Amino acid sequence: MAAEEVGDIVSLLSTDERNFLIRNNGDKVAIGSLEGKIIALYFTRFSLCNLFTLRLIEVYNELSSQDSNFEIIFVSKDSYEEFFDECFSKMPWLAIPFSDSWMRIKLENIFLVMAFDPELIILEANGKVLNREGVQAVREYGTEGFPFTIEKMSKLIEETENAKKDQILRSVLVSPSRDYLIANDRSKVSVSNLEGKIVALYFSCNDCCAEYTLVLTKIYRKLKEIGESFEVVLVPLHDEESCYDKAVENMPWLAFPFNDKRCDKLSCYFGLQLYICSTVILIGSDGKTIDVDLIELIKEYGFDAWEAFPFSQEKMHEFSEKEKAKLESQTLESLLVSGDQDYVIGKKGLKVPVKELVGKTILLQFTYNWCGVYVNELIEEYHKIKNVDTDFEVIFVPGKYDDDENLFNEFFSDIPWLALPFDYERSEFLNRRFEIHGIPSLLVAIGPTGRTITNEVWKLLMIHGADAYPFTEEKLKELEHRNKEMPKRWPKKIRRHDLHNPQDPGDHYLFLIRCCSTYCCDRCGERGDSWSYCCIECDFDLHPKCALWCL
Repeated sequence: MAAEEVGDIVSLLSTDERNFLIRNNGDKVAIGSLEGKIIALYFTRFSLCNLFTLRLIEVYNELSSQDSNFEIIFVSKDSYEEFFDECFSKMPWLAIPFSDSWMRIKLENIFLVMAFDPELIILEANGKVLNREGVQAVREYGTEGFPFTIEKMSKLIEETENAKKDQILRSVLVSPSRDYLIANDRSKVSVSNLEGKIVALYFSCNDCCAEYTLVLTKIYRKLKEIGESFEVVLVPLHDEESCYDKAVENMPWLAFPFNDKRCDKLSCYFGLQLYICSTVILIGSDGKTIDVDLIELIKEYGFDAWEAFPFSQEKMHEFSEKEKAKLESQTLESLLVSGDQDYVIGKKGLKVPVKELVGKTILLQFTYNWCGVYVNELIEEYHKIKNVDTDFEVIFVPGKYDDDENLFNEFFSDIPWLALPFDYERSEFLNRRFEIHGIPSLLVAIGPTGRTITNEVWKLLMIHGADAYPFTEEKLKELEHRNKEMPKRWPKKIRRHDLHNPQDPGDHYLFLIRCCSTYCCDRCGERGDSWSYCCIECDFDLHPKCALWCL
């Protein structure tokens, strides 16, 4: 049944056994009392009863005080009654009883409710769907958006777009009841003090943005130190005042007051997603929005992003060209050296100056010290390559989330190559430079000139082993040519090998095939690649050298 054809609200929500809804104090409310009201079905679960629920409570209470004929009905998506009780205990509106799981599932199916996001479906009492995007409507416009119809939303969106054309700093930061911001000593700072400055609106929630906050703090202090007209304003998205207090206490910049309604309006005004971790909106000295994503700049360039100030088109182009030139002039020292930190470490406290590694082929190993993926295989290939070229070295680069020095030392004791020191600030730069995200397992080859050869060394080693060294395009072409020519001299199939003992007593030939991935040779146990003598029926593989040696 389509949502637009659900029928009147009484028929929709009633069953033969139940014609009422409940409040969190246990009172029963007749479903018939909803006649003539605007109804919002609120689908959510305990884990999502956070910031938006608080916002919805504010809107509901304000509309209730205005006798607006508006009612919300909580439809729990939880599977456990204790979660339902905890969530519903904070809600001032009605609910479908938790025990009526049939009705809850029925409503979810009728309105095609997604499993993990809160949804607010706006209905008339006759069952006509007014808006499926009630969460966005309430979040963006609050009571101003009532009755939350699509037509009302369209009108408000048009008004917002017109307001952006006339945007000034005060229209962004000031509300009818407030013309100040909060400093970390809790003093009030007039918004007029920010006129003519570049202002960064930092939308942030809880501690999940700590990484960006740290870099933004360094940028803020640097720009202040050199006398630039720059200010940061925290737009808090915290749902707990204690989190807000902690953020304000530790920040060097200004902030909106806790629970200021302007914060929600601004996140909607700038088109931000509901569940953002961190976003920075830049406002120019003229009060207009600057089309630059400062968070993306920080992700790509870290602290060096300060050099793009004041983030104008001309300055951004200049900054981009400068960074491009840095990449083109990359050397091993430019990657690994930072001030006095000009060495890597070996065993027994050995310090190896980076200048002694210049001219060698270097692999930078990005693997968290508690996640040594393929390390044993790499050790084997490392020794093979070192036996043919002593001008080769691997350097372990700790991950940016490696914060346990004991684990680092334990991991380092098991590998035969060098490493950046545990607290080396260049590690963060390298993780950013080579775009290491999540749990990495990446090897980057740096040639004798200091330029990057490839970041696909893991793949090349898995396919070709040490033969892939030095991982250059010329070497890969040579290997590809060899892989094409050598099989021309091999038989296309051979009879059963002594180790090949299928349950089927019939003859099983081993066919020569080109492999799309690596395999384990059933004779020598070593990894194979490129070509295999294979019995597909028995999942039996031999290296060509093992298969042909036995003929």
